[in-house]
Amino acid sequence: MLRKSGLIGIFLCTAFLLVGFGLPKNVQKKVIKEVAKAFEVEDFQMNAVVVSEALRGQLPTKLTADNFYELSKGDELLGYAFVDQAPSKTAKFDYLVVFDSNLKVKHSKILIYREEYGGEIGSKRWLKQFLGKSGGDRVDHETNIDGIAGATISVRSMTNAMDDLLQTIEILQANEAL
Repeated sequence: MLRKSGLIGIFLCTAFLLVGFGLPKNVQKKVIKEVAKAFEVEDFQMNAVVVSEALRGQLPTKLTADNFYELSKGDELLGYAFVDQAPSKTAKFDYLVVFDSNLKVKHSKILIYREEYGGEIGSKRWLKQFLGKSGGDRVDHETNIDGIAGATISVRSMTNAMDDLLQTIEILQANEAL
């Protein structure tokens, strides 16, 4: 019995190590590339932003050590990066939002889109609608964000995700967590 439980423990530890921590490698590479491009730097540090359990419960967007990062180069704060998934019609897409040090949207990117239709939300032209937005701003697909024919579900999903993220930033700022 002891031998069997020991083998199970070794198996679970090995499986845990193989899965690893953080972002999937293909997403991580894209995040690093986009952040470097947004800040015009070659090397920088990404450190997970830790939010208290009590504050996390108040946030519209789920923040973890694997999706919200402080970006710095040496002692200089560059900004923040948020990586997550949002639903499209039958799958999910990965996206990135980069904030400057004043917590205004500096860059956004659809990293991986897995549907046949709706990928137009990844266009720079559509995503630029979010640039400059900050915690006090609200975005809505019916009022101030343009729709895209054939991408209605993805437009709504990305806009809702962005609005939740902006509200989250506002709460974090109000609680002096950033």
